[in-house]
Amino acid sequence: MNFISYIAQLLHDPRTVIAGWIVSLGPVMVYTPLFLVIFCETGLVFTPFLPGDSLLFAAGVFCSDGGGLQLIPTLIVFYAAAILGNTSNYWIGRAIGQKIIDSGKVKALTPERIIKVHHYFERWGGLTIVITRFMPFFRTFAPFVAGTSGMNFGAFTMYNMIGGISWVSLLTLVGYFFGGIPFVQTHFEWIVYAIIIISIAPAVIAAIKAKVSSSKKESSVAEHASKEE
Repeated sequence: MNFISYIAQLLHDPRTVIAGWIVSLGPVMVYTPLFLVIFCETGLVFTPFLPGDSLLFAAGVFCSDGGGLQLIPTLIVFYAAAILGNTSNYWIGRAIGQKIIDSGKVKALTPERIIKVHHYFERWGGLTIVITRFMPFFRTFAPFVAGTSGMNFGAFTMYNMIGGISWVSLLTLVGYFFGGIPFVQTHFEWIVYAIIIISIAPAVIAAIKAKVSSSKKESSVAEHASKEE
């Protein structure tokens, strides 16, 4: 299985992938790929496509009795991955962030997304690190932009820990407490899709609002110019 198809399966059916890890790696080493996926999604600016939300939820399901994972170790591993990942991304941004942006080699790092994250920082300040935890793609770019803009590391770390612990706890515990319900088990794939849709909804809504606002401003400027003529 090549990398792209493997990621596609992880996005489509994380339950099957995690089950395979439990069987092949055992009760201890299984935490290694779980850590790596969350760390890479939050810590490397070129891997925002990794399925953080659905992986946390699916792992929570496996923390139920007899599922193969233990709740407390799973939470600790995910906390560490999320916090260290954001910290890594912050320092990448601080050290070479502008060079990466100027190079244009990271296709996911579009000017529009960078501008959007900057708008979040202008509106919410450090809370952006917490808010974007629950938004795919933006949670990868926010710490990078924070580092690029030279945000105070102490303040960043505080928001990073609050956001990382909140994000991991919510999605993992939702999987833990509700994953065993027969309806969820039967419609697991659709539940995963719903989580993805709910996760990206705020970003889509914000983008639509920004587009509408921009169109209104352009129309207003054009109308004003025509009146002056």
